[in-house]
Amino acid sequence: MYSTRLLTTMAVFIALGTIGAQLLWFPAGIAKAYPAQHAINVMAAIILGPGPAVVIAFMTGLIRNMLGLGTLLAFPGGMIGALLAGLLYKKFKRKIFAVVGEVVGTGIIGSLFSVPYANLLMGSSLGAFIFLPSFLVSSISGAIIGYLVMVRVKNVSPLNNT
Repeated sequence: MYSTRLLTTMAVFIALGTIGAQLLWFPAGIAKAYPAQHAINVMAAIILGPGPAVVIAFMTGLIRNMLGLGTLLAFPGGMIGALLAGLLYKKFKRKIFAVVGEVVGTGIIGSLFSVPYANLLMGSSLGAFIFLPSFLVSSISGAIIGYLVMVRVKNVSPLNNT
């Protein structure tokens, strides 16, 4: 029962992240901001924890890339942000720390990791801080959306028997 609920909840988050990216985006510097993915990362980190949140970020990025709706930059930022959001929420048990984890993980660490990643996999030789503004705008806006949704939801866990 636990595994079925967990996998079903993860599948719903993946679907919402994939569809949400096409419904809610805006230009942000040299890239597009997709705040839906960051909102999903925050919500998944709070509800499911760091492991499932990372899997959700990876699968959402994979599906978006397979459908031609995203770029390879969805992987480092999304996965690092989801991991840090989940770890900080797990440690401090406060929703705001999931937001901080998402913004720092995606907006700062993920953007810096994207430079060698883009160079190696995409053939791009952009400078070290070129992704930072776009990643920050996207992760801050999405993390706030995820936080606002979670503030309205009290003690939700799809993994209990209630």
